[in-house]
Amino acid sequence: MTGKLVFFCGKMGAGKSTKSKQVAIDRNAVLISEDEWLAALYPGKIATLKDYVTYSSLLKPVVREHVKRILLTGTNVVMDFPANTQTQRAWLSSIASEAGAEHELIYLQVGNEQCLKQLAQRRIEQPERAAFDTEEVFNHITQYFEEPRKYEGLNVVVVST
Repeated sequence: MTGKLVFFCGKMGAGKSTKSKQVAIDRNAVLISEDEWLAALYPGKIATLKDYVTYSSLLKPVVREHVKRILLTGTNVVMDFPANTQTQRAWLSSIASEAGAEHELIYLQVGNEQCLKQLAQRRIEQPERAAFDTEEVFNHITQYFEEPRKYEGLNVVVVST
């Protein structure tokens, strides 16, 4: 028996990290946060989107094997990693597939205006993120956002706000 892998899709500021924490508690699952791992392993190194892409790609092979081992123990895993493009979703779902585990994609369907309000609040609550959590960065990143499609073969749960 394997655990279930849960991951999230939603625009920047949609509430993926907040929701992931709650889902991990509700399902008695191990929460693995990309932001936490990157901050712990590469403190002060991520200042640009290019930096994020570089360090995230270094992290992924280690996380992949770690998550598979956890799933194989029968433990559920909640991954707070972005699943906002088909490529990101394929990577996350492949982890579940390789472990023979079920997966669930929770799609937080939140409009741009609400995302920007939540980003403004996050800048207040987490001033260390203020330089990155801007409307300009939101607009840049949002241009790459891809809604999940049926042909991707994912088990999607849509949460609209």
